[in-house]
Amino acid sequence: MNQIKSKIDASDTQFKDSVESYSQVISTYRSRMKSIINRDEDSAVVRHRLRGKLDARSRIELLIDEKTPFLELSTLAAYGQYENQFPSAGIITGIGKIHGKSCMIIANDATVKGGTYVKETVKKHLRGQEIALKNHLPCVYLVDSGGIFLPEQSQIFPDRDGFGRIFYNQAQMSAEGIPQVSIVMGSCTAGGAYVPAMSDETIIVKNQGTIFIGGPPLVKAATGEEVTAEELGGAFVHAGISGVADHLAENEIDAIRICRNIFELIPQNELQHFEMVSVEEPAYDPIELYGLAPADLRKPVDIYEIIARIVDGSKFEPFKRNYGATIVTGYSRVLGFPVGIIANNGFLTSEASLKGAHFIEICNFRKIPILFLQNISGFIVGKKYEHEGIARNGAKLIHAVATAVVPKITVIFGGSFGAGNYAMAGRAYNPDFLFVWPSSKIGVMGGQQALHVLNSIKGNELEDSDSNLINQFEEESTAYYSTSRLWDDGIINPADTRNIVGLAISITSNRKFAEPKNGIIRM
Repeated sequence: MNQIKSKIDASDTQFKDSVESYSQVISTYRSRMKSIINRDEDSAVVRHRLRGKLDARSRIELLIDEKTPFLELSTLAAYGQYENQFPSAGIITGIGKIHGKSCMIIANDATVKGGTYVKETVKKHLRGQEIALKNHLPCVYLVDSGGIFLPEQSQIFPDRDGFGRIFYNQAQMSAEGIPQVSIVMGSCTAGGAYVPAMSDETIIVKNQGTIFIGGPPLVKAATGEEVTAEELGGAFVHAGISGVADHLAENEIDAIRICRNIFELIPQNELQHFEMVSVEEPAYDPIELYGLAPADLRKPVDIYEIIARIVDGSKFEPFKRNYGATIVTGYSRVLGFPVGIIANNGFLTSEASLKGAHFIEICNFRKIPILFLQNISGFIVGKKYEHEGIARNGAKLIHAVATAVVPKITVIFGGSFGAGNYAMAGRAYNPDFLFVWPSSKIGVMGGQQALHVLNSIKGNELEDSDSNLINQFEEESTAYYSTSRLWDDGIINPADTRNIVGLAISITSNRKFAEPKNGIIRM
């Protein structure tokens, strides 16, 4: 592969100004992340620790192998909602290694409304299980939850992807032979009692963990019986009488030790084999991505400059470079892993769509994971293009994306608008992972375009509310709005893109890739 030769002069004053300007975006991002992760002075955290309990992230840190990464997902879930009373939606999810085996960890945060679930909590829990199921990852549940947050019960309880889906997923994972281990470190109430009950093995902490379908208040209301939480469903009850728990732990540290011991004998899944090479750092500093990130989505971005700061040795072998040039396709490596890259370089045209579909077919047969780099305003429009069959040719690309059997990892670094979001492996197309940069935008269209469309339909009826509509579209398209609602797997620092993509590819190789399979493609 040839090395991309950058045309950027990092010492140029204008480029330095761009880097400095984006550094402010990163500063805001870091500040918001810190407010969610570092809650040492939060009264709920203080009370939690005074009870001798570890916080959720500390539990995870002790559980995973020392000095190994933990890929935390959707850290800013529920951000800006519920008056910010549900940091990280009250649950920590992510992938780490235990005895060298990649696993999904789902940890309730009891310092957030007693670990109860709002809509985003359920969505985040289910997303963790979905990733585990797709990639055949063993799953560890660190249980410390009061169940459903009752004031929000209508948003959580009865629907297909409501609270009950958690246990359905557990059954599906079990049927697939995916190991599941629960550590009950606190309350495990009502429907939540099925999390440990449906796990392969369950550990419960003495004088701390409790499991019951109905807690003491409900028992008293239903039967008149007065019973303490410990008598009803404490550690000794479930480890010695009911058999719901399999291991009795002296404390949280002991419980984590037992879990790690269990993982020693969990067999390693059969991995997808890659022809690996030694890792090469990019020829250009990834920090320079700050100067390349599209602050103004109306201005073009040289996608080769972005790629050069993500891939090994800044080396990239283009595929069909001179055809359908509004999309860039080609081969490279990230942290030694082979990767096919599909990146936007303008509107999606018929030629670009056919090129992208062709490239996906090649990656499918060669078992090469695909990295989608999104900065897309959509498909090209106009009479000429409709007559040429842009809908039919665009459908070929969407079909190829939907039926791809290799891992799809999507990074939205600019705009993600309209059907372009779909064609570039947006959330609806089941990418294995989808990450966004802090300045990225996601929407049906931009605010000005939406205003123009609505005014053309309704005349000038919307003139008085023009600014409100534009502001609404702008707010609802921000990365923070997206990540709060789990339309992605997290906002990432552009400079970390390379490491996160490499880690994601490593995770997706935990199972053998399926064989290519297509539906009917309209010719």
